[in-house]
Amino acid sequence: MTQSIPLIIDCDTGIDDSLALLYACASPEAEIVAVTCVAGNVDARQVAANTLAVLELAGRGDVEVALGREVPLVRPLVTTPETHGPRGIGYAQLPPAARPLSARHAADLFIEEARRRPGEITLVALGPLTNLAVAVLREPELPRLLRRLVIMGGSYRSPGNTAPTTEWNISVDPDAAKVVFGAFGGGEGTTRPMALGLDVTERAKFTPEHMVRLARRAGSHSEESLLRADEVLPYGPEPRSIVANPVVRFIADALRFYMEFHSRYDGFYGAFIHDPLALAAALDPTLVRTEALTVDVELGGQLTTGETVTDWRRTWGRPPNLDVAVEARSDVFLDRFVERVGGLAATLSNVAS
Repeated sequence: MTQSIPLIIDCDTGIDDSLALLYACASPEAEIVAVTCVAGNVDARQVAANTLAVLELAGRGDVEVALGREVPLVRPLVTTPETHGPRGIGYAQLPPAARPLSARHAADLFIEEARRRPGEITLVALGPLTNLAVAVLREPELPRLLRRLVIMGGSYRSPGNTAPTTEWNISVDPDAAKVVFGAFGGGEGTTRPMALGLDVTERAKFTPEHMVRLARRAGSHSEESLLRADEVLPYGPEPRSIVANPVVRFIADALRFYMEFHSRYDGFYGAFIHDPLALAAALDPTLVRTEALTVDVELGGQLTTGETVTDWRRTWGRPPNLDVAVEARSDVFLDRFVERVGGLAATLSNVAS
């Protein structure tokens, strides 16, 4: 019998966050305690609408969804519609969710659930660390109450994707990242957070070939996942897939926008699916190899604010505060993503029919 892993997922639901939520819903070992929302890829209210809608698409309308802080701790909010689209889900469209948000604030939810189940819950942070910083400032014992923190964020030995040395999630709220890295830094009674930065997440490239395989696994005609409605009939301004399976159609439409972005800026037609890899590593740490390192966050640089400054040579003499992923079994992960999410899409299609 698969051992259950209780998860709270904190996300700024754009395209790859959506795929991470689908992966969690498709993973038998994942017990999704709650999903919390933070501003990042889009504003926090749109994040919440996307999160509720994706969970309903996945048949998990029972999962509690809570809104957190709507702006960074100190700095003005910057979002990225050029990467994720104006609604955060590319060309995809989903009906509004039927249920409301939780009455709880995300930070309170972290604290209350960790107190209720001390040492059990893994918190997976897929967006800026604003909500978590608020929570740990309210409850300094939170790092000792959680089982582990897994972070998608940072650029430890690779170029950035926001500025030359900075990664998006950290750069949106570097002040929050500094609070979290300090509070969760491997003190007595805590486990060092596992951090997956661009060094490994940019090795998880989802290509049209993967999309075809996923559609085939879901029982759809695989070529339909790549065929846009505007190629066969007048449909409107946004190119949408004609595939019948709603989960496959969502993924195809969301990822087409993402793939077009990467084609323009990164020289390949495909997509880095950062957040699903972090979620998968939270469930199965053998997907990555980590190294214990000391990491700080630059707050005052003219060119480097938000950089995750990493002491690779141990010159600071400070104890390590993060387990930084340095290698990833990306092929294993991508095969698992196709199998699990394609299987979820097939199951939901059979239930609907």
